[in-house]
Amino acid sequence: MRLLGYTRVSTAAQDAQLQIDALVKIGVQQRDIFSDITSGTKVAATRPAMSRLLEHAVEGDTVVVWRIDRLGRSLIDVLNTVKSLQQAGINVQSVSDGIDPSTKTGRMMLGMLATLAEYERELIVERVNAGIAVAQAAGTRFGRPVSDPKVIAEKLEIVRRARKSGKTAADAAGLVGWSRATLYRYEQAATDGADVQSATSSVTA
Repeated sequence: MRLLGYTRVSTAAQDAQLQIDALVKIGVQQRDIFSDITSGTKVAATRPAMSRLLEHAVEGDTVVVWRIDRLGRSLIDVLNTVKSLQQAGINVQSVSDGIDPSTKTGRMMLGMLATLAEYERELIVERVNAGIAVAQAAGTRFGRPVSDPKVIAEKLEIVRRARKSGKTAADAAGLVGWSRATLYRYEQAATDGADVQSATSSVTA
């Protein structure tokens, strides 16, 4: 079994030495410490050093951190990281938090974190829904934007000229950024006598 250390600071101006010293003190070799200097907004698995650590660690190893929040940008990210490590047979230990999933106390603390993470998810959903409701009340429309009917008509004319010159439907549609299916829907709407606004609504629905 190996002890693999992981540290993270947000900027180069911050010093990770406190974290490194704590890891070395409990037996992690300096050569086995992976250090990231990156914003906490990045999901753990996308950080350079964390990615190398995940590639290097094997079943039976233990990933040691100074504090559990070094593993993720949020409780949700922390729990996802811990879960992915455990599924690979890799243990996790947090020095200052006293979290060690191999012990009853450590598992209880992880369970508490999982509960808090679920609470965090619910708060995020509530905030997003509340924000949408406020925006809708203020007249904000969500979903794909409705195209300008005049622009649609101009694009249809460009496509028609291109097809007359010998281009295929797909190539002609590509000239204006459409797929062939989108072109056909607009053309069908025009053939049926629908106004361009109605055609636009049917395509973006």
